[in-house]
Amino acid sequence: MDRFTALADPTRRAILELLARRGELPAGDIAAQFAMSAPAVSQHLKVLREAGLVRVERRAQQRIYRLNPEAMRDVEEWAGRLRRVWERRLDALDAFLRSEGEGNGPG
Repeated sequence: MDRFTALADPTRRAILELLARRGELPAGDIAAQFAMSAPAVSQHLKVLREAGLVRVERRAQQRIYRLNPEAMRDVEEWAGRLRRVWERRLDALDAFLRSEGEGNGPG
């Protein structure tokens, strides 16, 4: 699944935020944080794993999840490019409005 499609779901974003705050966590600890069944959370974790946003490691009987920093950097870079486009547009709008305001003074 595409990373941005995976990020479109609020539960998956909440899982990523949880992992960002807490580091690595077993699947059961992640599931305990949500008001849904463990299989439903497991499905969300599967989507995040297939999108490359999280990594999973098996330790004894547990699956331990953590963020995939490389994938998160890709998302951050994309968001940064989009932010720069909007900053340029807003700067241009600000300059235009200032020039219009200067021309509308008392005369």
